[in-house]
Amino acid sequence: MTAVSETNQPFRVLFVDNDERRIKSFERAFYSQVAVINVPDSWSAISYLDTNEPVDLILFNDNLNTRGFMNAFKAKQSRTKIPIILLTDKERVDLTADPYHGYVIDAFPFNYSETAFQIRLNYLIQKRDYQRDGHTLHKPVTVRIPVGKRVFDIGLSFMILLMISPLLLVVAILVKLDSKGPVFYSSKRVGMGFKIFDMYKFRTMSTGADKLLATMASQNMYNKVAEKTEEEEQCDECKLANIPCQRPLYLDQKQVCEIIYQREQKAKAMFSKFKEDPRVTRLGKILRNTSIDELPQLFNILRGDMSFVGNRPLPLYEAEKLTNIGYARRFAAPAGLTGLWQVTKRGKTKVSDQERIHLDVLYAKRFSLRTDMLILLRTVKAVWQKENV
Repeated sequence: MTAVSETNQPFRVLFVDNDERRIKSFERAFYSQVAVINVPDSWSAISYLDTNEPVDLILFNDNLNTRGFMNAFKAKQSRTKIPIILLTDKERVDLTADPYHGYVIDAFPFNYSETAFQIRLNYLIQKRDYQRDGHTLHKPVTVRIPVGKRVFDIGLSFMILLMISPLLLVVAILVKLDSKGPVFYSSKRVGMGFKIFDMYKFRTMSTGADKLLATMASQNMYNKVAEKTEEEEQCDECKLANIPCQRPLYLDQKQVCEIIYQREQKAKAMFSKFKEDPRVTRLGKILRNTSIDELPQLFNILRGDMSFVGNRPLPLYEAEKLTNIGYARRFAAPAGLTGLWQVTKRGKTKVSDQERIHLDVLYAKRFSLRTDMLILLRTVKAVWQKENV
């Protein structure tokens, strides 16, 4: 399976490697699709990028001072649009960590499967040709909060902020006295139309709480309960037929069965929420149970980042898991201080991420001033329930 470039221009690959056999092998495998420019080290690569025609892909030997190359590569903005693929002998490379994040799109072992690399290469060639033809892969769509809803939000949020300003001052003082750290906590959230903004709360957790998140996966309320099994390499069908895997995928320099991979992905939670969260301060528990910690979001509503009623704005690491058509529909609705999910499922331990997505999508399809008023009335009752989430 090959991708033919509609532009009739070769796909230029800057291959940073000093192993001639590996270079020749790559050229032989993909000679009909790419033009290979070889340089022996990272500094030669930077020099080539600065003095020659643009390239479409950088293929980089991870043993040739990757960190130094990445630091130099990122120093000039014109380079940073070029995708990078690593060739490595490491068992696992975390592409979300520095210096790779945002620049390195994939990693393959030195003994990569040509079929797997071909799939990746086909996509990159098609993407380049599509963009050169004057198209964009993701046409931005401007989504706005309806005028009536926006007028309601501005009027009500301004009035409430005036009324509760003494309470906000008292809470700010108590937060400062209760534990070390800033009074307010802000985090990047994704709202309506995938807009990213800073959402504000009173700080309810100890400083550095975000770093503990990765160690608390077992306490996530959205995790599905599953028995631990030994790592599987083949699906049942291939095992019974006693044949090699018929649906291989190559992820993190390792071959996995597509069926097993999809099954594991479905078992992973898309959202994070914890019961009896140990990161929460003493005052924080009170603020959360009464939802007072959410009051600074009235400023977000006044600014237009959020609405009183909508789907909760998600952290970036959660939003990036909801980009297919069915899930992304939730972002067609405004980000909200409260919403359909909060008044129907809040505090219940047996809630799945699929249930929450369904409610978010349902609101996005049907939201109106009448439904917003009903949700606001139900919220008045819901905020006083006793919960430690």
